Amino acid sequence: MTGTSHSSPSAYPQAGLLGAGSARAVAPLDDATLLRLHELIVEGRALEERLIRMQRGGDGYFWIGGPGEEAFNASLGLLVKRGRGVEHDYLHLHYRSSATLLAMGADPVDALRQMKSVATDPYSGGRNFCGHGSIPAWNVAPISSPIEVQYAMAIGTAMAQRRAGDGITIVQGGDAGTAEGDFASCLVWSTRPGEELPILIIVTHNQWGISTAASTQHGEQRIADRGKAFGMKTATIDGNDPESAYRGLEAAMAYVRKERKPFLLEANVSRLYGHSSSSGSNYVDGELDCLTESEKRVLSRGLRTEAELKALRAGWEERLLHASRMVVLEPKPEGELVWEHVFAERDHVGEGSRAVPYDNRFYGPPSGAKA
Repeated sequence: MTGTSHSSPSAYPQAGLLGAGSARAVAPLDDATLLRLHELIVEGRALEERLIRMQRGGDGYFWIGGPGEEAFNASLGLLVKRGRGVEHDYLHLHYRSSATLLAMGADPVDALRQMKSVATDPYSGGRNFCGHGSIPAWNVAPISSPIEVQYAMAIGTAMAQRRAGDGITIVQGGDAGTAEGDFASCLVWSTRPGEELPILIIVTHNQWGISTAASTQHGEQRIADRGKAFGMKTATIDGNDPESAYRGLEAAMAYVRKERKPFLLEANVSRLYGHSSSSGSNYVDGELDCLTESEKRVLSRGLRTEAELKALRAGWEERLLHASRMVVLEPKPEGELVWEHVFAERDHVGEGSRAVPYDNRFYGPPSGAKA
């Protein structure tokens, strides 16, 4: 793919692990975890690049995703307490979170189905464009296009978890969206004295809001600093570094899980293919690439050779190319079904409280997902 280049705004330097402004040594990951994380980064990147090619080839209307955020997002998926109900973690993600779903066990082919808008799309039945997952069986709330509404929605699940086990609510959005009132509401409601909520508030900071540089919009040095006024724990981490990303998330999630209080975590990441297909979706030169960083770690430890790394990536690219050729042959949604799933036709909330199994055609575990 052709590349473009721009200079990253310098107002937001990469920071070390927990404790905004002061870098700390990061405990290395064990070999098995580092290898698994690297594999997921490769899978996530291959998926995003295949989705871009599908959109460019007319097999999709629009692309938006998270190339450059895979190290952070995959780490999140590996650390989530997956399941259904308040005793498990709730996830309110955004449209750059595909690697999180992959790490949780989602089938990458289902993302191709959503791009092609076929009836076999398990997330929306061919009703939404790519990057908009929804997996009730894993407490993954529907990802929406209006930015950062998830910060307000997350308050509800966090309230339900205040007195229920060690499950936590995790909400994630981008830096530009922190200008929305939903983000401010999340800070207020999660920190009320005596009513604190077990919520991990994540801002993945890629330095851009579509075409507007963050350095021209943010007066604070770090977005994480905004949580200090509310008396909450905060941190800024290097989301491009796989070990810093994993350890930063691990520490933040452990705090929320144990203390039942909120934590604001800012992760500096890259935006490697621009905002979306509307801005060209070309590779951006000069940005840090978490895939390259993870390859360096794997090579330096002697866990894989360069030839093995190339083979791994080529294998995923071939697998997804084959899958995309099959997906385009799958059936489109039938016109008479357009009115289904517009309004709730039964008491989903009440049924959920009675642990009634899901029988919805679209909203269940992704096809091929790990049980």
